[in-house]
Amino acid sequence: MGEPMAGASGPLSVAVVDDHPVVIEGIQAWLSEEPRITVVHTGDAAEVGPGVADVLVLDLNLHGRLVITDIATLAAAGQRVIAFSQMTEQRVVLEALEAGACEFVAKNEGRAHLVNAVPAAAGDQPYVTPTAAGVLAGDRRASRPKLSSQERTALLWWFQSMSKASVARRTGVSVHSVDVYIRRARVKYAQVGRSAPTKADMLARAIEDGLVTPDDITGYESAAAGG
Repeated sequence: MGEPMAGASGPLSVAVVDDHPVVIEGIQAWLSEEPRITVVHTGDAAEVGPGVADVLVLDLNLHGRLVITDIATLAAAGQRVIAFSQMTEQRVVLEALEAGACEFVAKNEGRAHLVNAVPAAAGDQPYVTPTAAGVLAGDRRASRPKLSSQERTALLWWFQSMSKASVARRTGVSVHSVDVYIRRARVKYAQVGRSAPTKADMLARAIEDGLVTPDDITGYESAAAGG
C-alpha cells in the first residue's frame, strides 16, 4: 500500500485519458494500490466531460494535439484536472496551470507524486511537484502575481477556510488566480527554508512578514460572519 494520503475524505473517482495504453495501465496499477481511489474511466478524451470523475488525469499531448483549451473548458465547468505529461517546458507547464489544471505532474516524476496529487486536487489543496515548483519559481514574466490589495483579500478569505470557488466568487477573481497565488506563495516560502504546508502555516508566514496583521484576520472574520 502507499503512504497515507492527505486530502478529501471518502472514496475518490479518477478518470484517465492518455493515447498510450501502457501509460494508462501504469496509472491504473499505481492508483489501484490506494483503497480510497477508484478509476472509473480510461481512454478517449472525446468521452470525457465535466463530472466524469472527481479528478481527471489528462495527458497534455493527445494524438499530436496539445489539449490546453480542453483543460480550460473542463476547469471552467468545475472539473478538477491533473495535467500529466512528458512535456515539461516552462511554457507548457505554465499554460496548463493557467488554463485551470489543479496540478502538473511530469510523467518521469513517478507514482508517489501522482498518487499524492489526486487527493490534493479532489480536496482543493495545493500539491506542488518538483517540476511545477521549478517552473513557478522561475516565472519572471510581467504577469507574475504580486500581493495586490485584491490578492491580499483573496488570501484572507482562504485563511478563513473558504473553498477556492468561494474565494473567487467573493473577490471577483477566477478560481485559477486564487490557486496560482497559493501555489506560488508555498514555493517561495519553501525555497527560503520556511515551509508552509498548511493554511495555518501560510497565515503565520504572512503575519511574520507583515503581509497581513492579526487585526486584518479579526476584521475579515467578522465581515465573513456578517455575510
